[in-house]
Amino acid sequence: MKNQVTTIYKQAERFAELTKAAIASGNIARAKKFLDKAEQLLTTGTQETKSVICTIYVSSVSTFMEIRRCSISNLFPIGLKSEYLKQINAISV
Repeated sequence: MKNQVTTIYKQAERFAELTKAAIASGNIARAKKFLDKAEQLLTTGTQETKSVICTIYVSSVSTFMEIRRCSISNLFPIGLKSEYLKQINAISV
């Protein structure tokens, strides 16, 4: 397969790219589905999956949303928003 994603890190990067593309194109319903799936992975995934969602996915999508001045509180589910706030507070300390 030509476009096969091989590692969990690359999968998270690709998942973040799909989410950002949906937001950029104005397809908020699709973006919300992606965010909800990431939330599900964050709450039910393995420790490695949770770590990757926090470090790769949340940071990529939240940075994109901030640059685009999107409201994170309206789109991020509770768990993802919590991880986002942890990252912001860690950076500002």
